[in-house]
Amino acid sequence: MKITPSCLLKLSVVTIGVTGLKGSRGEARDKGRPSKLRKMIDQVTGAGALPFAVQLKALLDQEARYQPKLCGLRVIESAQDNGLRMTVKLRDFQVRDLLSLTRFFGFSSETFSLAVNLLDRFLAVMKIQPKHLACVGLCCFYIAVKTSEEEKSVPLASDLLRISQNRFTVHDMMRMEKIILEKLYWKVKAPTALHFLRFFHSQIQEQVDAESKRLLNIERLEAQLKACHCSFTFTKMKPSLLALALLALETEDQHECEPVPALREALHALQDTLSVKAGDLVCVRELVAKCLAEYATTKCLKPNGQRLRWMISGRTARQLKHSYYKIAHLPTIPEYAC
Repeated sequence: MKITPSCLLKLSVVTIGVTGLKGSRGEARDKGRPSKLRKMIDQVTGAGALPFAVQLKALLDQEARYQPKLCGLRVIESAQDNGLRMTVKLRDFQVRDLLSLTRFFGFSSETFSLAVNLLDRFLAVMKIQPKHLACVGLCCFYIAVKTSEEEKSVPLASDLLRISQNRFTVHDMMRMEKIILEKLYWKVKAPTALHFLRFFHSQIQEQVDAESKRLLNIERLEAQLKACHCSFTFTKMKPSLLALALLALETEDQHECEPVPALREALHALQDTLSVKAGDLVCVRELVAKCLAEYATTKCLKPNGQRLRWMISGRTARQLKHSYYKIAHLPTIPEYAC
């Protein structure tokens, strides 16, 4: 199905405001979103008391259901850059824009990872035109914000439009939001690579000594994951495998440090639990290393690579926190020496 202007105009205006995913529309919101999954993700990212094996099984059981369809991703991968079809390059540009917005508002890594998941899943089932990509991306971002952030931190759709400098209207966003949620069967809160990364990191930290714990910094790992999200290469990979590869690469980078054998042992135990072949892990680890190396170069187009001229109203400016204006010019991955 193609999304055309006439298609958008025929859709009725459905108001999905700040409470659209958390408020009175609970029955529609929960359609296709098992309460078991929502509780499991909350326990994984929080202080869950369930055993590791139980939590892991629940996440792995849901993992495949929340991945983008491979057939749709291959269509994007094979598309020519003629301005008429979605391409890999356009997708990556859009994800970088979402990362810029995430940093501007000070939203969490969970919000960004979920927005990327929603965007990739939607692009894999719908043939959209490039001119509609900005609207799709911003709506996926807004859904993720309303799902992951506290209600008081959720901006108005009109303010989000002004800050992102897009030319469509709030009504366009509402119609597109409805399309996205229906095409994804209201399955919003997905187990992302970030969930697996935090989960695996927590499990490894419980098995190593204090010195080894210091070497695996979760903030650095999450920054690396964000860089990977900006590359279409990883859309076809299982989130659990990507998370494991990030941990494996970080452990390998600490080879000069004495406590590394403890980290490697814990990582191998995790690899065995996941039944991941050594060859598959090495392949993905090399792809991650290549992605991070390209991200570190000056030639790579990073999010916030150019200073944006935000067009905001006085009311919006008063609502924004002071920290929003103190964002680093380039989002670099933090480095920690052992």
